[in-house]
Amino acid sequence: RNHRLYTSSLFTIKSVLLVNTTLWFSLPFQFFFRFVKHNSIQRKEGHCCNCSFIYLSENIQRCQTKLKSYLQIKTQNLFQGTKEAGSSISLNKIYTELYITQGGSGDERKIDLNDIVKPLAEEESRPQRVLTKGIAGIGKTVAVQKFTHDWATGAANQNIQFIFPFTFRDLNSIKDEPRSLKDLITDNFEEVNDLERSDYNSSSVLFIFDGLDESKFPLDFENNKGCRNITQTATVDALLTNLIQGNLLHKASIWITTRPAAASKIPVEFNRVTEVRGFNDEQKEEYSQKKFGDKAQKIISHLQSKLFRSLYIMCHIPMFCWIVATVLESLLANTQENKLPRTVTEMYMHFLIIQTQRKREKRYQKEETDKDLIMKLGKLAFEQLQKGNLIFSKEDLQDCKIDLEQAAVYSGVCTQVIRKEHGLYRQDCYSFIHLTVQEFLAALYVLETFTESRDNLLASSRGVRVQTKAKRSVVSLHESAVDLTLNSYQGRWDLFLRFLFGLSQDKNQELLQKIGFTPSQSQSNMETISYIHKKIKKLLYTDKSINLFYCLNELGDQSLVEQVQKYQSSGDVSKISPSHWSALAFVLLVSDENLDVFDLKDYDRSDAVLERLVPVLKAFSYCITRLSLMCCSDWASLLHSNSITNKRTVVLADVGTGAQGVPPRVKLDLILNNVQTNVVLCTFLRLRDCQLSERSCEDLASALSSQSSSLKDLDLSNNDLQDSGVKLLFSGLRSPHCRLETLRSGDTRLFRIININM
Repeated sequence: RNHRLYTSSLFTIKSVLLVNTTLWFSLPFQFFFRFVKHNSIQRKEGHCCNCSFIYLSENIQRCQTKLKSYLQIKTQNLFQGTKEAGSSISLNKIYTELYITQGGSGDERKIDLNDIVKPLAEEESRPQRVLTKGIAGIGKTVAVQKFTHDWATGAANQNIQFIFPFTFRDLNSIKDEPRSLKDLITDNFEEVNDLERSDYNSSSVLFIFDGLDESKFPLDFENNKGCRNITQTATVDALLTNLIQGNLLHKASIWITTRPAAASKIPVEFNRVTEVRGFNDEQKEEYSQKKFGDKAQKIISHLQSKLFRSLYIMCHIPMFCWIVATVLESLLANTQENKLPRTVTEMYMHFLIIQTQRKREKRYQKEETDKDLIMKLGKLAFEQLQKGNLIFSKEDLQDCKIDLEQAAVYSGVCTQVIRKEHGLYRQDCYSFIHLTVQEFLAALYVLETFTESRDNLLASSRGVRVQTKAKRSVVSLHESAVDLTLNSYQGRWDLFLRFLFGLSQDKNQELLQKIGFTPSQSQSNMETISYIHKKIKKLLYTDKSINLFYCLNELGDQSLVEQVQKYQSSGDVSKISPSHWSALAFVLLVSDENLDVFDLKDYDRSDAVLERLVPVLKAFSYCITRLSLMCCSDWASLLHSNSITNKRTVVLADVGTGAQGVPPRVKLDLILNNVQTNVVLCTFLRLRDCQLSERSCEDLASALSSQSSSLKDLDLSNNDLQDSGVKLLFSGLRSPHCRLETLRSGDTRLFRIININM
């Protein structure tokens, strides 16, 4: 026991036994492990072979082994598209690492999937409640599948004895009758039927709840009755809230995934917030290589070319990447490059055609035309989109006259875009293979309904102006759609709008003929384009204006973009309008240039453009500004935003100098951006010539001493900090959490105090 390698040798032995799934240890070894545990040999969880030093009863080991075997089989294959035979592929063969970041605390860092519930180097214990956010199709569910599979196969996280992965989609199908947490677990995982109440309390347990955004539970944290016993019966909603709050199995860990808009459903504070960002450029190539082998390079080269840049950007979404690759794999061999899809709408149009052609190859008897079935699917897509539903029931299908069993036999179209799944109690539920497919079919249904009957299905939406039926043209539909989108929450109708505009174009109308649609009369886009230009000019909410530029791209209008590029080439940007600044943001975002350094002074009018260029500032890693007082609040908001967690360097040098109508050397008081609440997201911050106040030093000290501070380089040159400010700042520098490596300051008092204390 006195040997220096004593403890690590024991962990090695334990690791070997675990990897080989030994069901029992020899009796002396069991007692020895118990002895070590009670004598408190200290070891940080997550190190030393990734296994906990804990005695496991034979019953726990037996249940654990059976659960692992079940989950290993359940998670070994990944279904791409639908779950019909032949659509699955080995998870380990196709899985591509996702870019996941830890955020929400002001300190962004990349985090490995298998470390998502482990303590970081500076943390004493693992996070008990973890939230992972990400947009639809970004890979949250696949990440959960991979995490579970790695645990089940013994590849990672063996310090966890039991993992119970649930989906809110499955939980929704449970009838609302009281049950216990133990019953809820064993109903879904019968492999642990033999676990006793004491086994749950003594084991390390992780509950995973995937898809909070799909939850139909009220999650009433305030009014649900408390529940502390896993055999006590309660509603499923009450079980969930008590488990998340830590009343039930208070030592258990909880991992929840969700789309960002639904994160607020849970008011409980999370110990860790992460975000799935999807694929970076290297991962896009890796995925294509795994999926298409020799064809991968041709597909990637096509997407990286200037004409298809916007499509390549969207490929950070794994599901979109799959759809694009599926289409290009089919088209590249037989289609000239100038006829390949260049817009998102064209890509989805070809995807729909490919599914229809596959149906024809099966030579099934035609019970209904392709158009009839697609319109039924479109009606379902639109009505459920209006309700905010991604999941729907058999009754929802029947309301749209869709017989899925018949459709599965007679048309490949339906089964290729709708997923059929079974819930916990074998209740069938359905969804489109991805939200974007639902949005595409909804747009097609709305446009075709208007073309055939002049009925504007968007008329019932709030904020939408509607003309009388006799006066309606497709322009009125377009304007209604723009109004609906601009009034919607968190971009809910953004892609629908792009699809609607794209489907109105002659090229896509010609493609629709291939699946039985009659092309509409060709009309000029000028009125629609003019309407969008007016909206862009008035818009201050930048993300919405960027989406309108994507819509102009679908309409084939590049006029604003071309004017901005002309200004850039001439070097004269002093006379461009607000709409042109938004166009500049769009140009920079879709350019193939490395988004590394962005210097606002190159564009002369920092005050006028900052708000419209916020999306660009989010994308660049190094930002240089020269601002006046008018812009300080904008920068405060920007620094406070978790959406710019990739910012590494921010330069606010010479704030307020030389701006017309603004006094020189305007004070920048950092209380404006609340840096004391752990939101300094950059690692390099220059505050040269900012005439910092004493309160600013207090906030800086608070930020430097924050456990989540990421600031490593701070420039305070040419600021008269005064004695009180220097002392406040020094208190932050002394903190053990301070990560600062370089401090620039011309104030000798600061360095004198540092030298005295050293």
